Amino acid sequence: MSFAQPKTIIDEGDTVILYLTITNVYAIEAIPQIKNKKGEMVENVFQTNFGALKVKDIIGVQYGSKVELSKGWAHVLQPNPELWTQTLPHRTQILYTPDISMILHQLEIKPGSIVIESGTGSGSLSHYFLRAIRPHGYLYTFDFHEERAQKAQDEFNAHGLGEYVKVTHRDVCENGFGDELNGTADAVFLDLPAPQLAIPHALKALKNQGGRICSFSPCIEQSSRVCEALEQNGFVDIVNIEILQVEDIVKTKNIPVMDLEFVKHKKTAFDKDTKTPKDTKKYITSSAPNTTTGHTGYLTVAEFPPLFAR
Repeated sequence: MSFAQPKTIIDEGDTVILYLTITNVYAIEAIPQIKNKKGEMVENVFQTNFGALKVKDIIGVQYGSKVELSKGWAHVLQPNPELWTQTLPHRTQILYTPDISMILHQLEIKPGSIVIESGTGSGSLSHYFLRAIRPHGYLYTFDFHEERAQKAQDEFNAHGLGEYVKVTHRDVCENGFGDELNGTADAVFLDLPAPQLAIPHALKALKNQGGRICSFSPCIEQSSRVCEALEQNGFVDIVNIEILQVEDIVKTKNIPVMDLEFVKHKKTAFDKDTKTPKDTKKYITSSAPNTTTGHTGYLTVAEFPPLFAR
């Protein structure tokens, strides 16, 4: 239950982030014993690049503490959506923070929001939704794959988030979101092979006061079909966005500085005895990298106007 609220001490059953380096981060369950392949209960030992960790040793330890491994050490951190996205088991391709931050912004997600998501996938985006809408909001998330839907619900329950989310196994393109959700949602998010087919169902689900919709599409052809469907169903302010993350390179450089007074008073430009002083100054510089992160997908966002404005 370590996702539900800030905690100080690791309890048995918590999901804990084991942080070794920026590229070695793991999510582990604080369970002293596990079953082996023979069905026998054995001590839970987690293996890392820096040696083994006896999981029982972290129960009762304060979050943020440094723990010993057999060949090094690591930190034990409380999980959050950002760390979970780095470590979760991939049942599908997932969305990452650059796209997710724009999705939350464009959908205007806030505490108390009612959000519909399809598909659930590995639950990366779902955890961000749940952090943003709690404690009074609710997430209805759908996946056409029954086993994935059940695993996602089990994870939400294990993380202490089950009271804020319901996972449903359904093909929303064919069957919609259900009559019980008509007129309930503040926002709808779609990550589907053919999202344009779900646009009419999303329209029914949005509140009469209006709402926002966002669709993630890996290719521009799919995004174009979504834009056409949105326009046909009365959505306005349709915008297509591509997120490209660029990290500036910051360096300290020694820059030669010319003594202009010296140059002004030297005899001639051909005087061999005249030398310009080789003074330098340190400057902090910023430049773009030679290559940038590649394309992930397109975000198509739109708004459905309130009933009185239609």
